[in-house]
Amino acid sequence: MSALYTTEALSTGDGRNGHVRSLDGVLDEALAIPKDLGGPGGDRTNPEQLFAAGYAACFHNGLRLIAKGMGVELPESSVRSEVSLLPTGTGGFALAVSLTAHLPGLEQPTADELVKATHQVCPYSNATRGNIEVTLKATVQ
Repeated sequence: MSALYTTEALSTGDGRNGHVRSLDGVLDEALAIPKDLGGPGGDRTNPEQLFAAGYAACFHNGLRLIAKGMGVELPESSVRSEVSLLPTGTGGFALAVSLTAHLPGLEQPTADELVKATHQVCPYSNATRGNIEVTLKATVQ
């Protein structure tokens, strides 16, 4: 199978207190460990925020494509991704994700069906399935 798209990123400096950039220069971010984890926090991002943003955007795009294929209009929609860093209890760490799709104007069963179908095709969902806990929710109000 040939790739539809490939990108590259580079981490330099001190990992979570370092710097990340895509090799094309579009993404270029200084990183800081969040205050909640004992770091300086401030106006720098962190890997969990980057993952949350990527998952939310990818899932939202998939949701809109699935809706279009089902003939469902989504004039206003959004996807909120909450990513948590958890201790594994064996010295390592794991992630957990909660995705909330806001689909105003839809009936709840339709919204639930769209979210469930999107979770089956989203690349982030496919990459994380069986590896991390992902909770899905659809709101229509």
